[in-house]
Amino acid sequence: MKFVDEATIKVTSGKGGSGCASLRREANLPKGGPDGGDGGKGGDVIFRASERLVTLYDFRLKRNYIARNGQPGMGRDKYGKAAEDLVVELPVGTLIFEVTEDEDGNASERLIADLVEDGMEVTICEGGRGGRGNLHFKSSINRTPRYAEPGFPGEEKQLRLELKILADVGLLGLPSAGKSTFIAQVSAARPKIAAYPFTTLVPNLGVIENDEFDRMVIADIPGLIEGASEGRGLGITFLKHVERTRFLVHILAAEDVNRDDPTDGYEMLNQELAQYNPEMALKPQIKVINKIDTLSEEELAELKAKVEATGEKVYFISALTGEGVDELIAEMWRRLDLLNQAE
Repeated sequence: MKFVDEATIKVTSGKGGSGCASLRREANLPKGGPDGGDGGKGGDVIFRASERLVTLYDFRLKRNYIARNGQPGMGRDKYGKAAEDLVVELPVGTLIFEVTEDEDGNASERLIADLVEDGMEVTICEGGRGGRGNLHFKSSINRTPRYAEPGFPGEEKQLRLELKILADVGLLGLPSAGKSTFIAQVSAARPKIAAYPFTTLVPNLGVIENDEFDRMVIADIPGLIEGASEGRGLGITFLKHVERTRFLVHILAAEDVNRDDPTDGYEMLNQELAQYNPEMALKPQIKVINKIDTLSEEELAELKAKVEATGEKVYFISALTGEGVDELIAEMWRRLDLLNQAE
């Protein structure tokens, strides 16, 4: 399925049913009065977050969502049936903006909902109220009113949907750093993996469970390059997904390491984060050097010694063979526990 993280749609709630203007006509009630019932309420439009969905692709195909109208009232004091609500499922992490235009045609938008939890619901458009039947208009002056209220219209809104993936951990790194191999190693996710840049063209999500059945959601963010904050490479298309992660695992491939300053390679993407959103550069990070299986024992020992000399904590792994992965996962759980305790 194609990954789409933005869509524009129109939603309309149902119109209320009209009230009924009816007079009783029965042989044993020669002076029967009004008995027109009320119309039913129109259906609401409700958005619900669902973990089953991972993309807004369907909303590029279908752009209009209309709830049903309420039924009209009937004689003999029978009320019209209210319409069922229209429930539309969206991926968890979807932001909902209402788009409006002023008299000059200038568009503006405001955030009306942020679906951050599975099952979270928000009523976007309320259905119109049903009109009152003539039963309500009887008075001492007018004992046989022959009029009733029409149903009230529903609401209509133009919306922009924007998906920002929600995850505990964001995997950050240059193209071909081995992020997809790592997420495939530690979870059931099966991203596309190959030895060329930009294999990953959509964010992949993986889930890890511990012995207590706690879950940690990992997002494999597609490879970023220098100038990503200005739109180069996959650029800002996916930088925004880093915003919703709680901490980052910054992966550097062994072949990309500066042997004179092994931690220098992390600075470029950190600068891109800061330029896109300064707060993102402040997110906690775990630094990782991957693909140590490509190094000889002497090269690895020398690299570890140089990293140790910088005073930085860096984890050495091979996502391909699994070497060092357990230690890294343990640190990720520790970081997540600390964040949970701080909330």
